[in-house]
Amino acid sequence: MSRVRNVVAMKPMQASFDPSHAIAEQAWSLQAAIVDACQDAIIGNDLTGTITSWNPAASRMFGYSPEEMLGKSILLLIPEESRHEEEAILRDVRAGKRIESYETVRVAKNGMRKDISLTISPIRDGAGRIIGTSKVAQDISDRRPNEEALRRLASIVDCSDDAIVSKNLDGIVTTWNKSARRMFGYEPHEMIGESILRIIPPELHAEEEEILRQLRAGQRIDHFETTRVAKDGTRVEVSLTISPLLDSRGRVIGTSKIARDISNRKKMERVLLQSEKIAATGRMAATIAHEINNPLEAVMNLIFLARQSCAPESDTLGYLRTAENELERVSRIARATLGYYRDPGTPTDEYLHELVESVLQVCGPRLSARGIAIEREFGHTRPIRVRKGEILQVLSNVFANSIDSMAKGGLLRIRVAEAESEAGKGVQVAVEDSGTGIEDRHLARIFEPFFTTKPEIGTGIGLWVTKRLVEGHRGQIRVTSCTSPGRSGTKVAIDIPY
Repeated sequence: MSRVRNVVAMKPMQASFDPSHAIAEQAWSLQAAIVDACQDAIIGNDLTGTITSWNPAASRMFGYSPEEMLGKSILLLIPEESRHEEEAILRDVRAGKRIESYETVRVAKNGMRKDISLTISPIRDGAGRIIGTSKVAQDISDRRPNEEALRRLASIVDCSDDAIVSKNLDGIVTTWNKSARRMFGYEPHEMIGESILRIIPPELHAEEEEILRQLRAGQRIDHFETTRVAKDGTRVEVSLTISPLLDSRGRVIGTSKIARDISNRKKMERVLLQSEKIAATGRMAATIAHEINNPLEAVMNLIFLARQSCAPESDTLGYLRTAENELERVSRIARATLGYYRDPGTPTDEYLHELVESVLQVCGPRLSARGIAIEREFGHTRPIRVRKGEILQVLSNVFANSIDSMAKGGLLRIRVAEAESEAGKGVQVAVEDSGTGIEDRHLARIFEPFFTTKPEIGTGIGLWVTKRLVEGHRGQIRVTSCTSPGRSGTKVAIDIPY
């Protein structure tokens, strides 16, 4: 059987030469050549599903020769669980419908399943009656893994906790994920096709020009901290990672921005900075008060001796009593100044492990710079009533000491758990480092004001302030340490009762 017969039915023989028949013959031959040369499988079948034509691409795709398939049922290629599809296809074709890009599965001669895309058209006879179907099958098996990978990537982008936005080089938004909607309040249809300047404060518009300039040059921008504006006018502090988007030729055609909300971190940094300012002022005031108290005590003693030598009725005695009262008032002011660092805020219910994480986040750059690893163990879920600023200062002081002791890196272990101590039932925060440790002769003095083992960087006030803050919460703090090589380190246990 010729290749032409594989594609079309035999034409009747003509009794004599007719030019119109010659033209028709050429058209038939051309159509047959096109079908034979097509890279897609082209299969014809009648309305009973019997195959009437089978081109070379069908042989390559399914492994059957024309002789094996012509006159056979199309069901030979269809998996058993999908054979109901053919009934629906034939029903639509009988109704004169054309089916495009219908994705399904077919089975080759060797049993391999192939993902294919079908375009199905009705075949009509000279009278216009539908007599069969023409199926063009495209193998999309190689495309499916790529599509699946793209779907996974799209799902990752859409489910990311970070806002992921893309835009073209004119600053027009082209994609907008769910987190962008949560962070900025705009729905995708409100932002796609609009300028990214909508979420940038007017005073920062110049930033966008500089960002686009760098991206056109193919540069990537990491962890750029700035501010954006949500739909309700709220300002959101964000950390941006911005990358150029390239086309298949490597040309920059747009940008991808990943925005992480760092508002809470920035707020905590400001709280800690304020706490540190309070503590620094307190340390200065404590130093002055400490220095004043000693001469005050001496003057008080001298006045007392002077009163002993005065006559009971003399005016001088009255003056000395007045001076003594005034000096006592100055002494009270000095003693009150020693408590200046205290947080005047109202106690609130806080989770200590959350406060620990807040301080660790701020200490992150120092920990990373020194190569210090962190181990956490948070076994406590009950809130405790504390003055938040004071506890943040306590944790900040303790963590700072641990970091200073591990100049060449090490391990910082932090454990928060419910515990019972001399202070009563409550929460314990245990901070253990693998630093140089504290010598025994110094350990007993670490809570003394102005005593420090770090004269080049220490003030000698940090642990003294820490102890007073903990005791202000009716808690207690204990320190153990070891300086033996291979086992060195310090452990600080802070107990705060409920």
